[in-house]
Amino acid sequence: MGASLPPKEANLFKLIVKSYETKQYKKGLKAADAILKKFPDHGETLSMKGLTLNCMDRKTEAYELVRLGLKNDLKSHVCWHVYGLLYRSDREYREAIKCYRNALRIDPDNIEILRDLSLLQVYLLYLICFSDFIVEFDNLKVLGVLIGKPRSAADLLSHSTSSLMVESAYRSNFARIRSDPVLNFICICVLLLQGCLRNYCCYICCLRLQAQMRDLAGFVEARQQLLTLKPNQRMNWIGFAVAHHLNSNGAKAAEILEAYEGTLEDDYPPDNERCEHGEMLLYKISLLEECGFHERALEELHKKEPKIVDRLTYKEQEVSLLVKLGRLEEGANIYKALLTLNPDNYSHESYASGISFELLLALINRLLTGVYFSVCVSICSRYYEGLQKCFGLYSENGKYSSDEIDRLDALYKSLAQQYTWSSAVKRIPLDFLQGDKFREAAISYIQPLLTKGVPSLFSDLSSLYNHYGKADILEQLMLELEHSIRTTGRFPDRTEKEPPSTLLWTLFFLAQHYDRRGQYDMAFSKIDEAIQHTPTVIDLYSVKSRILKHAGDLVAAASLADEARCMDLADRYINSESVKRMLQADQVALAEKTAALFTKEGDQHNNLHDMQCMWYELASGESYTRQGYLGRALKKFLAVEKHYADITEDQFDFHSYCLRKMTLRAYVEMLKFQDQLHSHSYFHKAAAGATRCYLKLYDSPLNSPAEEEDHTLKTLQKKKMKKQRKAERAKKEAEEKNEESSASGTSKSGKRHVKPVDPDPYGERLLKTEDPLSEATKYLKLLQKNSPDSLETHLLSFEVNMRKQKILLAFQAVKQLLRLDAEYPDSHRCLIKFFHKVGSMPAPATDAEKLVWSVLEAERPSISQLQEKTLTEANENFLRKHQDSLMHRVVVAEMLYILDPTKKLEAVKLIEDSSNMVEPTTWTNHGMEAQGLYWSTPTLGKGWKVRCAEYFPYSTYFEGSRSSAVNNMFNNQEGKTPVNGGASDPEISQSTIPIISNGKLEAFKNLPI
Repeated sequence: MGASLPPKEANLFKLIVKSYETKQYKKGLKAADAILKKFPDHGETLSMKGLTLNCMDRKTEAYELVRLGLKNDLKSHVCWHVYGLLYRSDREYREAIKCYRNALRIDPDNIEILRDLSLLQVYLLYLICFSDFIVEFDNLKVLGVLIGKPRSAADLLSHSTSSLMVESAYRSNFARIRSDPVLNFICICVLLLQGCLRNYCCYICCLRLQAQMRDLAGFVEARQQLLTLKPNQRMNWIGFAVAHHLNSNGAKAAEILEAYEGTLEDDYPPDNERCEHGEMLLYKISLLEECGFHERALEELHKKEPKIVDRLTYKEQEVSLLVKLGRLEEGANIYKALLTLNPDNYSHESYASGISFELLLALINRLLTGVYFSVCVSICSRYYEGLQKCFGLYSENGKYSSDEIDRLDALYKSLAQQYTWSSAVKRIPLDFLQGDKFREAAISYIQPLLTKGVPSLFSDLSSLYNHYGKADILEQLMLELEHSIRTTGRFPDRTEKEPPSTLLWTLFFLAQHYDRRGQYDMAFSKIDEAIQHTPTVIDLYSVKSRILKHAGDLVAAASLADEARCMDLADRYINSESVKRMLQADQVALAEKTAALFTKEGDQHNNLHDMQCMWYELASGESYTRQGYLGRALKKFLAVEKHYADITEDQFDFHSYCLRKMTLRAYVEMLKFQDQLHSHSYFHKAAAGATRCYLKLYDSPLNSPAEEEDHTLKTLQKKKMKKQRKAERAKKEAEEKNEESSASGTSKSGKRHVKPVDPDPYGERLLKTEDPLSEATKYLKLLQKNSPDSLETHLLSFEVNMRKQKILLAFQAVKQLLRLDAEYPDSHRCLIKFFHKVGSMPAPATDAEKLVWSVLEAERPSISQLQEKTLTEANENFLRKHQDSLMHRVVVAEMLYILDPTKKLEAVKLIEDSSNMVEPTTWTNHGMEAQGLYWSTPTLGKGWKVRCAEYFPYSTYFEGSRSSAVNNMFNNQEGKTPVNGGASDPEISQSTIPIISNGKLEAFKNLPI
C-alpha cells in the first residue's frame, strides 16, 4: 500500500489507514489531502479518501473518489478492496464479491481480503438457505461444485478444483445444489480453497460458515482438521469441543476438554486468564450434567472450585446437581444461602421456555464484554421454585392438594420471617392459596404497597385474574379498604392513620380492576375521582387513556395519552405510550412527529428505523392497513423483516469471537436462540401483516391514477386537495432542508452532504407487483416454517391457497386449524367455506383433478365435525355447542347465509338473539364482524349500529352516546379511503391539526373525556 509514493507521503498513507481503523476520519482526510496536493492522481489515496468519506455519510463523494482512484490504478488490490468495502456497506453483496475477487487476482494471499470475501459468502449462503425464495444466483458462481458428491467437507479439503469445473458443475447440477445445504456449503469451500488450499484463514472461514448454516457434521470434521494443523492453539481445542456439543455429542466434547486440560501446567491459569479458564470449566461441568453424569459433574465441580471465579454460577450449578442426585436436604440449604444473596429471585417465565427476546440484548452485551451472562441463569433458575422441589412441593401446572397448600403456606411463612425485606416471598403464596387464606395473604401484601404508592401493583396481581374466584375476592377486599379509608382514614384493624395518597392508589387500582372486568362506567368513575383527588399524577391519565381504548374511544384515548405526555416531556416511556395511542387512532403523521421528539436531530424517520423500533413500525403498518394505504403498510412490515435479517447477520461475528473470549455457555445459548429467532411475535406480526396486504391487493387491484382520482374526488375537492398538496410539499421541503443542515456537514467547497433519499417512500413500487399472491406466499412460507402452531398462520394459508385454487394445500390448512382448535370460530368458518367451495366446483375432468377429488373423499369421513352430516347440519351442531357465544353465532350466521342466501333474515336473527351481547372486551370483533351481514340492507344496518351503540356507549365505531364528540376529526380522507394504497396522502389531512409549542393539541381542548 502506498509503495509508489516517496517515504514522506508513504508514511502519510499509513496514517490514513490507521486513522480509518481508529475512526479518526478528519485526521485521515487531512493526511489524504496532503498527499493529493503533490500526487492528485494517486489511485490508492483517492480510494482511501473515498472510504473515509463513506464513513462520514458522504456516499456520493465517496463513490466518485473510489471510482476515480480505481480508474487511475486498475492493478491495485487496495483500490479493488476499498471498492468492495463500499459496496458491502450498502449491502450490495454480490457487487462487493466481484471487487474482492479482482483484488485476490492481484494479491491472492491477502488474508484481510480473503476474510472479507468469506464473510460475504457466508451471509449470502445463509440467506439462501433460510429464505427459500431468493433464486438469483447468476452472480454467485461459487455455488456450483459437484464433482460427485463428497462424503464430507473434509474430503473436499484434500482436492483442488478449477473455476471452470465449478461453473460447469453449477450449470448442470443447479437443482441438486439448491436443495442440499451441505452442497451449498461445499461450493463456498471450493472458492475459498482455490489457489490457497492449505491456507489457515480458509479453514477459519469454512468453520464460520458451517456454524452459521448448522452443518454440524462438517463443522466437527473441519474443526478436527484445524486442531490437527495447529494443536498448540487453545481456540482450536475449544472449538472442537463445541462442535461435538452442537452435534449432540456432549460426552465427546467433555472428553476433548479434559484432554485439553491435560496439556496445561499445574499452576495454570495465570491471573489474567482466570475468568476465561473458569468459564471453560463451568462449560465442561454443564456438559457432564447434560449427558447425565451428575455424580462425576459434582465431583469435578468441587475439585475445580479454586479455579472458578464466578461464585454465583458455581453455587447454582452445585445445587442443580445436588437436586438431580436426590440430595435434597443439601440442596435446600444451598437454595436458602442463595436466597440470602437475592431473596427476590422470582420470575414468571421458566427457563425451559427459552430465553426472551429482550434478554438476548443483555446476553449479547455480555458476549461483547467477555463475561458470561450468569444473571441470565439466575433470573430463570428461580430459587423459590428450586426450594419447593427440595421439599417435594413443586407442580408444573400450579395445582396442589389441600395438604400441599398447607405445607407450602407454612414454608413461605417461615421464609417471610427470615427474609422480611423480600416482596417475592409474600407475592408467591397468592398463586396457590385459596379462599380466606388467599384473602389474608392478599391483605398483608397489598396494604403496604398502597401506603407506599406503587403504581405497578395491579400489573403485579393481574395474573391472579386467571384464577377462578380470586378477582371477586380482590374486588371485595379493595372496596372494603376504600370504605375504611374514606370513613376512618385508616385500614381496617389498624390504628395508624394513612396518608392521603393511599386513597388515591386504592382508586387507581379499582379503576384498573373494573377495566379488566369490562365495567367501564365504574372504571371511569374511580379514575375520574382519582384525578380530581390529585390531578398532577401522570399515571392516572395514562390509565384513563387505556380504559378509553378498551371501551372503544380511540380518539379520546390518544388525546388523553398526549395530555399525560405533556405533563412530563422528558419521559420517553410516556411519549411512547402516547405514540401508540395515536397509531391506534390512525393519527399516523401526528404519531411520527411525537415519536421524533426522542430521536436524533436530522432524518428522524431513518433514526426510528436505525433504532430498530419494531413496535412502532408494526403499529404504523397496522394503521396504514386499516386506512387502506397498503404501500406504506408494506414498507413498515418489510422494515421489521429487515431488522431480523440484521440480527441474523450480526451473529457472524460471534462464531470466532466467543471461542476466543471463552463465553461458551452464552455462545451455545445464542445459537439456540438464533435457531428460533423468527418465531418471535414481532416477526410473526410483520410477516402476517405483509401477507394480508398482498391478499387485499389481489382482491382490489391497483387502479390507474386517473381512475383513482375520478373515483375518489369530486370536482370541488380536487382544487382544495391540490392547494393542500402544494402547501404540504413546501412545508416538507423546508423541514428536509433543516434536517439536512443539522444531520450532515458541509465540505470546503460549500456543498451540503445529504443522505440518500428513499426512492420509494410510500411503497408504490411494492404495489406494482404483477403477482400479489406469489409475494404473499413468500411470507406465508416463513410463517409456516417458524410459527406452525399459530392459528393465524393456517388461516392465512387457507386464504392464500383458496385464491390460488390450491385445493389440497387449502385442505391441509383446514386440518391444521382443526388440530389446533376445532372449536375456534374461524376454524369452523374455514371448514364450511372449503367444502362448500369444493361442492360447487364442476366435476373433475383431468387425472390431476380426479386425484384431488379422491383424496378429499377419502379424508372427509375422518373429520368428526362432518361425519354423516351435511354442511348445514354441521353448522347447526356447531351452534348448539356455542349458542351462548356471540362470536360463534356470528360465524354460524355467516355460514348459514353462504350456504343458503335466501336465509339472510334467519342469519340476522341468530346474531340478534345472542345472550352475551354485553361482553365488552371484544367489541370490535363482535360488532364489526356481525355488521357485514347487515349493510346490504340499509334499514337493518342502521338498526344494528344503534343497538351496538347501546351496548358499547364509548365506541366511536358505533357512534355511542358517550364517545368522543369529535370522533371523525382525524379521519385521513374527505372522500372514500382507497383500499389499495392509491394516491390520497394520509399526511395531508393530519397536517392541519394545530400543535402548540409544548406538544398539546388545541383541537382537544373542548373534547369531553
